[in-house]
Amino acid sequence: MKLLVSACLLGCRCRYDGAAKPHPAMEALAERHTLVPVCPEQLGGLSTPRPPAERQGDRVVTERGADVTEQYCRGAAEAAHLCTLLGCQAAVLKERSPSCGKGQVYDGTFSRTLTDGNGVTADLLAEMGIPVYGESQVEELLK
Repeated sequence: MKLLVSACLLGCRCRYDGAAKPHPAMEALAERHTLVPVCPEQLGGLSTPRPPAERQGDRVVTERGADVTEQYCRGAAEAAHLCTLLGCQAAVLKERSPSCGKGQVYDGTFSRTLTDGNGVTADLLAEMGIPVYGESQVEELLK
């Protein structure tokens, strides 16, 4: 199966803080599936590193109050385009991210408080009928 995967989970230093979040099961996942790395935030035109951002309803704002919703939506659309163009059947995305988060995201207060919800890209892919998994669910794809 072809999987769209958050590039940071594959070791790419594309997170907001310039770091990566490599996941130990990605190598096993790559042995069974074709992985297509993406960073929707970079695809949307944001730099790395970049100010931290969180979802506030339908908007995404930085800690200093800058509205970056347009960049997050553009990045989500680009990731969705790649998903469709390359025939990805599912996505494995970085949990808690305002772009890739699956199931829970930070609540927009910058207090490290989680709330139920998805990131902008996870929402768009799910609306398209693409199954979205967070990195804690990778084992399901290894069965």
